This record gives sequence, C-alpha cells and structure tokens, in this order.
Amino acid sequence: MKKFLITYDLNAVGKDYSGLYQLIKDIAPNAWIHPLESVWCIKLSNEWNSSEIYTRLKPAIDTNDNLFIIEMTDQDRQGWMPKSFWTWIKE
Repeated sequence: MKKFLITYDLNAVGKDYSGLYQLIKDIAPNAWIHPLESVWCIKLSNEWNSSEIYTRLKPAIDTNDNLFIIEMTDQDRQGWMPKSFWTWIKE
C-alpha cells in the first residue's frame, strides 16, 4: 500500500467543499485520516500515483484554490499529533 498526503488552501469564501471531502473518502474508503484542518492522508494500492489522485480531485476545486499531493514514505518524520494519527501512519 502507498500512503499519500493531500493538503490544500480552499479560497472561495462560502463555497461548500463537501464534494472534495467526499471524493477523498471515495478514493480511499476506510483508508483515510483527516488529521489537520486542510490535510488528509490516504492509503491506496501500489498502482496509484499522485497524478491520478489529482485528476480525481481537480473537478472539486476552484482555479483560485491550491492543492498539493505527495506520496508519504517511511523516511524521517516528526511532529506533535494525536496517537491515532501515528497508529494510522504505522499500519
């Protein structure tokens, strides 16, 4: 399984972005965590890459929004996060 970090700035005031959140959940049913306000982490099969995720999510964002997707590895990492996040990362 690959892990990806998705982060964004959603700049349209008053816009309902629930469609974006649902797309993220649909891409990775039962394999996502939403640890920070504008950060999601998902686990997908090894066939996925960041470009495919971007293609799926792009219709749910506006041209003035920002979206960044990167594959997470087991390399150096550190932070102050809830235990549930660290557990999810290590699975």
